[in-house]
Amino acid sequence: MANGGGGGGGSTSGGGGGGGSSLRMSSNIHANHLSLDASSSSSSSSSSSSSSSSSSSVHEPKMDALIIPVTMEVPCDSRGQRMWWAFLASSMVTFFGGLFIILLWRTLKYLWTVCCHCGGKTKEAQKINNGSSQADGTLKPVDEKEEAVAAEVGWMTSVKDWAGVMISAQTLTGRVLVVLVFALSIGALVIYFIDSSNPIESCQNFYKDFTLQIDMAFNVFFLLYFGLRFIAANDKLWFWLEVNSVVDFFTVPPVFVSVYLNRSWLGLRFLRALRLIQFSEILQFLNILKTSNSIKLVNLLSIFISTWLTAAGFIHLVENSGDPWENFQNNQALTYWECVYLLMVTMSTVGYGDVYAKTTLGRLFMVFFILGGLAMFASYVPEIIELIGNRKKYGGSYSAVSGRKHIVVCGHITLESVSNFLKDFLHKDRDDVNVEIVFLHNISPNLELEALFKRHFTQVEFYQGSVLNPHDLARVKIESADACLILANKYCADPDAEDASNIMRVISIKNYHPKIRIITQMLQYHNKAHLLNIPSWNWKEGDDAICLAELKLGFIAQSCLAQGLSTMLANLFSMRSFIKIEEDTWQKYYLEGVSNEMYTEYLSSAFVGLSFPTVCELCFVKLKLLMIAIEYKSANRESRSRKRILINPGNHLKIQEGTLGFFIASDAKEVKRAFFYCKACHDDITDPKRIKKCGCKRLIYSEMSIYKRMRRACCFGCGRSERACSCMSDRVRGDVDTLERAFPLSSVSVNDCSTSFRAFEDEQPSTLSPKKKQRNGGMRNSPSSSPKLMRHDPLLIPGNDQIDNMDSNVKKYDSTGMFHWCAPKEIEKVILTRSEAAMTVLSGHVVVCIFGDVSSALIGLRNLVMPLRASNFHYHELKHIVFVGSIEYLKREWETLHNFPKVSILPGTPLSRADLRAVNINLCDMCVILSANQNNIDDTSLQDKECILASLNIKSMQFDDSIGVLQANSQGFTPPGMDRSSPDNSPVHGMLRQPSITTGVNIPIITELVNDTNVQFLDQDDDDDPDTELYLTQPFACGTAFAVSVLDSLMSATYFNDNILTLIRTLVTGGATPELEALIAEENALRGGYSTPQTLANRDRCRVAQLALLDGPFADLGDGGCYGDLFCKALKTYNMLCFGIYRLRDAHLSAPSQCTKRYVITNPPYEFELVPTDLIFCLMQFDHNAGQSRASLSHSSHSSQSSSKKSSSVHSIPSTANRPNRPKSRESRDKQNRKEMVYR
Repeated sequence: MANGGGGGGGSTSGGGGGGGSSLRMSSNIHANHLSLDASSSSSSSSSSSSSSSSSSSVHEPKMDALIIPVTMEVPCDSRGQRMWWAFLASSMVTFFGGLFIILLWRTLKYLWTVCCHCGGKTKEAQKINNGSSQADGTLKPVDEKEEAVAAEVGWMTSVKDWAGVMISAQTLTGRVLVVLVFALSIGALVIYFIDSSNPIESCQNFYKDFTLQIDMAFNVFFLLYFGLRFIAANDKLWFWLEVNSVVDFFTVPPVFVSVYLNRSWLGLRFLRALRLIQFSEILQFLNILKTSNSIKLVNLLSIFISTWLTAAGFIHLVENSGDPWENFQNNQALTYWECVYLLMVTMSTVGYGDVYAKTTLGRLFMVFFILGGLAMFASYVPEIIELIGNRKKYGGSYSAVSGRKHIVVCGHITLESVSNFLKDFLHKDRDDVNVEIVFLHNISPNLELEALFKRHFTQVEFYQGSVLNPHDLARVKIESADACLILANKYCADPDAEDASNIMRVISIKNYHPKIRIITQMLQYHNKAHLLNIPSWNWKEGDDAICLAELKLGFIAQSCLAQGLSTMLANLFSMRSFIKIEEDTWQKYYLEGVSNEMYTEYLSSAFVGLSFPTVCELCFVKLKLLMIAIEYKSANRESRSRKRILINPGNHLKIQEGTLGFFIASDAKEVKRAFFYCKACHDDITDPKRIKKCGCKRLIYSEMSIYKRMRRACCFGCGRSERACSCMSDRVRGDVDTLERAFPLSSVSVNDCSTSFRAFEDEQPSTLSPKKKQRNGGMRNSPSSSPKLMRHDPLLIPGNDQIDNMDSNVKKYDSTGMFHWCAPKEIEKVILTRSEAAMTVLSGHVVVCIFGDVSSALIGLRNLVMPLRASNFHYHELKHIVFVGSIEYLKREWETLHNFPKVSILPGTPLSRADLRAVNINLCDMCVILSANQNNIDDTSLQDKECILASLNIKSMQFDDSIGVLQANSQGFTPPGMDRSSPDNSPVHGMLRQPSITTGVNIPIITELVNDTNVQFLDQDDDDDPDTELYLTQPFACGTAFAVSVLDSLMSATYFNDNILTLIRTLVTGGATPELEALIAEENALRGGYSTPQTLANRDRCRVAQLALLDGPFADLGDGGCYGDLFCKALKTYNMLCFGIYRLRDAHLSAPSQCTKRYVITNPPYEFELVPTDLIFCLMQFDHNAGQSRASLSHSSHSSQSSSKKSSSVHSIPSTANRPNRPKSRESRDKQNRKEMVYR
């Protein structure tokens, strides 16, 4: 074939067809000579005969006149001859030829099989007849032939398997090949779109046409892939007829014909659009599509679009070519995209008429396409819209922001739970919270919740999904999250099922990413044990379970020991904004305390070496901060936990470098003062707001001993220079190490030298004067205490009274030494009848009114009893607990209660006044009202009906003073609360115990509520609005109501500081530790243990108490004194840490009031004025001597102090307060330094 044909490069005359020679045709009509450029696709032509010529044309002899219509689409054929049939013939021959060969092969194979089958039957019959006469040698050739056939079959099978692996998506090579074929098919389709702007048939030179070369390369690859598919196909006939094969038949052969003829024909190349049907399969191979809805959506879209584009390609072909039987004269020039538009308006039955088919083939195709296209449009489009409409609005993926942490919140996501969480988490009192909150829930939010998310759109995102689905966990980037918080439904009817759901969420999250920190809410205490079964659950790494039942009942138990404490603690661990009230009302002082929260901050190095009370006083007086606890790092390597939280540990413990302090303050910025404080720079500053980070350099005398640095500055005794002074004691010179711990690498001004040095000397017990001994004495301090012992680890030797209690045959405490314990008792032995209860004449006890039946969910009464049985109470200090309720319900709870002493049960109902009178409810220290039926009622307003009715029933009761006295005298003794000469008649709650309570309004009650709005029904004399938040209502402020919703804030508090949850457990549970929880998980009950020095040392831990100002050593401060003076005196004299006031509601009124209701004031300022009726919340030390004599609480004797000091120890688990026995007689005010105090 000559290179001059086909207008390739313009060197030949336009035609040339397949032979490549130039032909010149002429007619008897005048012809216009037209020069054609090979690069142009068309040129002007005459409607009559025309001729084309070039400089290289060869003139042939004249021929007969022949009229051939020439269109602008065929510029390169001098005879006007089209070659489309050659392209189409190549495809048809390939298709039908291959089909014929396959059918012929199948026919021959069938005939061969039939013949062999018949022959096999004949041979088999012969073999049966002559089997015995045949020798082994005659069978050998047959066996060799069978082996050869087997080998041949094995080779063919191997090739077939190899081809199958190459085209399958189960291997990496197969996936790459499948994706590559699809991508090249789309590339070939794009080349078709480009070429569709050219004429249907044109002359192109393969060597100079870049798109044709690319298309050729693509089709060579398609041909090789077709061969692989053919080899791997099990059924060759079906393979030959499938869509992808038909596409290859009508697209691959025409490309080779184009190269051969130097002519291009668009033809059926539009069939490549059918490859789009495989788009969903490709996305599945790449793991992009994983859900059924997404796969279905992509399938519908790909089928619809591929059919649309393919049909448009056919219309483009026939309309631009014309009908063959019309000699292609009825064609019209339509672009491909106009055909696409025509097909769309046709499918949608709109039919504007601006574009329509003119050819017969086009119109015939449109007739059939309307039938199928309309059906497809009517079915596919609504389904596509439905899938897109039903697509999850919140189904995207979280994009992590660089430099910003995020947490994932899941579980019970509702408007109430989310609003409570966000209100506390994003509170303005916290430091700038640079944390993004990602909520994950399987139900889309309602309009109210969606509006809440939009209000916090800068820090909150919501995604729809489940944490049980790893795909959804990947969407929210759980592997890079700072923590995962799981919220529980506090109001569910089945708490165990809710806990099981949350445990499964923990398992799923830990299985996906074991290192993620998880904070989850649990409803039932016994379900916490299941978390310990998760291998990657590690509380030491920050994993925490906030048990709502444990903390709720722990808060209520603390109120039994110090009424109002539950309200104070709940406010401390919640973020509340300061609300300023100008009027002098009780709300003003209450809200000032509500604005205080719990914070942590590392202590400045200026505090290193100082005792805890010293630092505490300095923080309160100078920094306006209240420090209640520290994180103590034990030097004892054998200790189970080297880091422990010590609440008010006493003056024997010195502050270490890098000690973490727990503070009560109104703002996180205020707590920074404890970190920035520098004695050299801030000692003379009176305004604590000016205490900020200083530029003090402490490197000048770093190599010099602290003693020499002090001597160089001044003399502590006289303030003179070093050379002129000789008054410094030898003892101080010898104790340089202690001095360095007290004053670490900090310069000291001359004015402070004397004060600092004397403070240091005062802390050395060996040189104290008798007055100093008395002033520094207390329940911790002892004149005979060893200074070395004071610097030892808190695990010290028990005192003599404790050693006396080490009876190897008696188990008084549990195996951890944290709780009082007794042998298990049968429930029948603790059941009291109404007459037995009345004859017992109970007094100073705790009455627990509980509603429940055999089908009610357990609320875990063990969590209420454990704080009341903490081992830092002496046995005689334990309050008797009487349960009043259904015996069927209490039998179910008894398994967890049978190891606690002083517990009784009165079967009955709390609504029965006879039962209440039988347990002397008018003489109880606290009445607790609980219900186990609250979550079984759908109407939220009725969830608390039983508790409200019981509370109102008690308040409306009237009592006769003579009844209790007569009953007591008939038994031969008078109740302690009725006997004026009894030591138990000392001030309680800041006022003398009345001879008896004559009305139920004065009975101390705490009621548990589920619905916060129901608090309005408890007090009939208040004016609380139903929309008022719980913490602003009078019952909550007075400590007579408690709702579990106040514990929601612990989730965010625990996230920001994991020590907070440990601290609150320490305060309210009475001694629950992770080790104890593991023990309870094994046996579901406390195990008794023998008393050892180690277990008895655990009794020595702090507890909460209430200090009365009406009488006792602080009575002089109760009448107009300052709270700050009381704070300092209690701390210095008795190591007692005051942190709040429980004041009468109408104490601010000038006129006397008969109202006995009190409210809570948290952390009042130094100058706050006290009144005689105030009760002071304080953290008191464990009193070893109270166990020796019930009637004696004197702490002034040397022997008592020595014993107490020798047995002093510090434990990280403080507990509750109780009312120890009162002194027999009141000492005079001038002898108040003998430490005679009244506690509750």
